[in-house]
Amino acid sequence: MADIPATHYVKSDDVHIAYQVMGDGPRDLLFVPGFVSNVEALWQSPARASFFRKLATFARVITFDKRGTGMSDRGSQIFTLEQRMHDVQAVLDQVGSQRATLFGVSEGGPMSLLYAATYPERTSALVLCGTYARRSWAPDYAFAWTDAQWSAFLDDIEHHWGSADAMSLLMWAPSLAGNKQALEQTAAYFRASASPGAASAIMRMNREIDVRDILPVTRVPTLILHRTDERVIDVKHARYMAQQIPCAKLIELSGQDHMVWVGDQDAIINEVEEFVTGHRQAAEPDRVLATVLFVDIAGSTERAAALGDGAWRVLLDAFYAKARGVLGQYRGREVNTAGDGFLATFDGPARAVRCASAIGDAVRPLDLKVRCGLHTGECELVAHDIVGIAVHIGARVAALAAPGEVLVSQTVRDLVAGSGLTFEERGRHILKGVPDKWRLFRAVTT
Repeated sequence: MADIPATHYVKSDDVHIAYQVMGDGPRDLLFVPGFVSNVEALWQSPARASFFRKLATFARVITFDKRGTGMSDRGSQIFTLEQRMHDVQAVLDQVGSQRATLFGVSEGGPMSLLYAATYPERTSALVLCGTYARRSWAPDYAFAWTDAQWSAFLDDIEHHWGSADAMSLLMWAPSLAGNKQALEQTAAYFRASASPGAASAIMRMNREIDVRDILPVTRVPTLILHRTDERVIDVKHARYMAQQIPCAKLIELSGQDHMVWVGDQDAIINEVEEFVTGHRQAAEPDRVLATVLFVDIAGSTERAAALGDGAWRVLLDAFYAKARGVLGQYRGREVNTAGDGFLATFDGPARAVRCASAIGDAVRPLDLKVRCGLHTGECELVAHDIVGIAVHIGARVAALAAPGEVLVSQTVRDLVAGSGLTFEERGRHILKGVPDKWRLFRAVTT
């Protein structure tokens, strides 16, 4: 039997992430697993082991367990896409990978999309297999799961998780039906990957995932693979992503299994190998996905007139000192200042929202209130500045905020699902110079 890769750990924030590295190919490929995994238990199945060893013939393959699953630190809380994206960054930094192809399957797809759009300079290519941009039904997304389907699935996890006859297992790998040994091995793998409570919590977070706004700003070479008859994620998800991601290549494969190593795994691996080894080097990107935060002092004109120029300048300096201190704590990047406010960017929307609230708290002892507006979208880097429609939207959102209020676009609200942040709807608004009406939400502090 071939050697099994050693398991290593890297600290990401306060969580230990388990990872393995195999192969010595000239290109790095990070495999982003579905909703649960176990980097050591995967080698107990010949099919799973064969899948990864084949990948390692043409790339240096990096695998990991997402926080809360497998060999990584467990926890009862729900972990967000943003947190997991930073875990990926920690693993890649630890193994010395400057650019990698992200191979996201199932739940690993949305996070891979978010990472590729946020860090295009670190992403050489993107492979999406059996995945989706949104997991739940909506009037404009009618091929996702309905509430009834979700209820049945979550009930099955609650009562039958890790069982060889679980409904979920037969959905993921219908070709294993009747193969008792293979079903038992797969059920054992799921038990080693997560507890019933953790599996349920992860799926409830998945239910809220919606990264559709990210698709048009994904600028790395993208391959979308999907089995046409699979029972978990309808192939229409893949077709939708292929229409929205610029220049994405869609290949539909025959088969009904959701798990990539069950069924004809060679068909998947062959397409991945051709895509990874045959594409041209992508140009260095000048566009990235970012969350923009505009902060503006409410009533600044009246306050400055009352204080006089000298006293106002002292107060303004105190404001910037406190705001910049908070910005550093939340890893925000100050872009520029304009009179009585500033623009900052973040690579994660949840931290941006929390930073905005924290800035409001920090400047309250100065008897100041701020208006904060946030939006996540594609930004163009120009020297030390950023431009683009996302910046305009963020500014318009901030202009509609009331004193002491943190106002966000629907894009931000959707991307922080599962973060524990709470929002109240502020209705639909016309943003000057921006097409259509936009749903805005007020961040509620607790």
